[in-house]
Amino acid sequence: MGYRELRKKLRREGFNVSDYGVQKLMATLGLVVTQRVAYKVTTKRKHSDAVADNLLNQNFNPVAPNQVWAGDVTYLRTGEGWMYLAIVMDLYSRRIVGWHIDKRMTTDLVSKAMIKPITYANHQRG
Repeated sequence: MGYRELRKKLRREGFNVSDYGVQKLMATLGLVVTQRVAYKVTTKRKHSDAVADNLLNQNFNPVAPNQVWAGDVTYLRTGEGWMYLAIVMDLYSRRIVGWHIDKRMTTDLVSKAMIKPITYANHQRG
C-alpha cells in the first residue's frame, strides 16, 4: 500500500500523522511501494464461433517433417513498445520454421508467420 492508504489506516488507529510524516516513516523503515500493472485482455473469444476439430488427438510426435506444425502468439516488451510475435514450429524437428513480429495482433501477423514454412514445404515437394 502507498503512503496515502497507510496514513488512512494509521489515522483510523488513532495516530495523527501527515503525508510527509508517513513518507518519512516509510523511508526510515525501508518500505518501498511497487505499482501493480493492470491486467490487459488481449484476446476475446466469441462463444458463437465454431471450434476446430482436434485432428492430432494429443499425438505431438509426427514421423516425418512438415506433417504437423504448431503455432502460438505472444507479446514482448521492446524498445519500440509492446510487439506481438507469431511463431510456427515443425513438431517433427521441434524447430521454428516461420515467425513474424508486428505492433498489432491481427490475422495478417499469423498469415505472414505461415508464409515461409508453406513456401519452403512446397519447394521441398517439388
